[in-house]
Amino acid sequence: MGLDPIIHRDKSKVAAWNLLTVTGRAAKLKRKPEAGSGSTGWPCRCGAAPVFAWEKLLNMVGLAGTARCPLCWRTRDRIVRSGVMALKIQVLASGPGWSVRDVVCDFGPHDHSFVEQHAETAISPVAQGSFQYRTQVGAATLVPGSLLLGNAGSCFECGHEHAQGDRCLAFHFAPAFFESIAAGVPGARRTTFVHAGLPPTNELIGLLADAEVARDQRDGAALEEIATRLAGAVLMMTADKVAPIRTPSAHDERRITRAIRRIDAQPDGRIGLNALAREAAMSPYHFLRTFRQVAGMTPHQYILHTRLHRAARRLRESSDPISRIAFKAGFEDLATFNRRFRRLIGTTPSTYRAVS
Repeated sequence: MGLDPIIHRDKSKVAAWNLLTVTGRAAKLKRKPEAGSGSTGWPCRCGAAPVFAWEKLLNMVGLAGTARCPLCWRTRDRIVRSGVMALKIQVLASGPGWSVRDVVCDFGPHDHSFVEQHAETAISPVAQGSFQYRTQVGAATLVPGSLLLGNAGSCFECGHEHAQGDRCLAFHFAPAFFESIAAGVPGARRTTFVHAGLPPTNELIGLLADAEVARDQRDGAALEEIATRLAGAVLMMTADKVAPIRTPSAHDERRITRAIRRIDAQPDGRIGLNALAREAAMSPYHFLRTFRQVAGMTPHQYILHTRLHRAARRLRESSDPISRIAFKAGFEDLATFNRRFRRLIGTTPSTYRAVS
């Protein structure tokens, strides 16, 4: 599907939009119909029915008639720009009860966040970059390989306090459809999430690599299957799981985020714990402990996870020899690559490639 035209906003429109977002935050999204409107609501896919008193502000911003609901304006196929900020969202595939969107954001530390609301159940793997995600059940710093989790109807904020930009593959599920998936998942007793996200996990490397390949190839049939597999995997992983307790300081989070981006930029290089800790101006032990709190795994595990994820993508996308892919990914010999690939992904590289 194509993208809507770029929306340019002058200073008056930007001021109106800022007022709208501040109003939404202050009211905690408690909306009321405009007096005397006599309307039953907007035809909005997010299900928001009443006409809001701030509709006039939307008219000033220039979004009325296209993204008429301030709670789901970011979920449409459009690029939204204000100055140098941009959020590009494109629907890749959809069906009854589900949809998949490619979300690319270049917001940074100088751009303020604002309150939004999940219209449907959301599971969004982070492909690139990092950001802070706050929701009613908790908060998380999300890095490549992490999963953003959102409950239908819950409010949230995303911010880029430490670095600029990210890219996610956003899977959305209507509550009834998500419940139908959960009914077939052993041990899944709830269909609402009790934590804001999941850290990178080796069990999902293959699935997330498949998702990114399907995204790049615009393969709707593959994305439909991946959506169901991902929902089932998350439901199994979160069954009876309590919310994680992570309390690193904002300053430490910023330093760990920089280290993660350093790894993402060159995962095939020689990057040791002590070198990363020195660059972060932290003791090795404190760096190791804080890194695990933020990323959900140790630096070495994260480096290995990133290398294997990129190798899995190359196995799907290219016809290069497996040995060449292993060396490009940062593995010094083929035997080590094969052993670690099989242990963490559950199959050999040749079998994984053949399945595609």
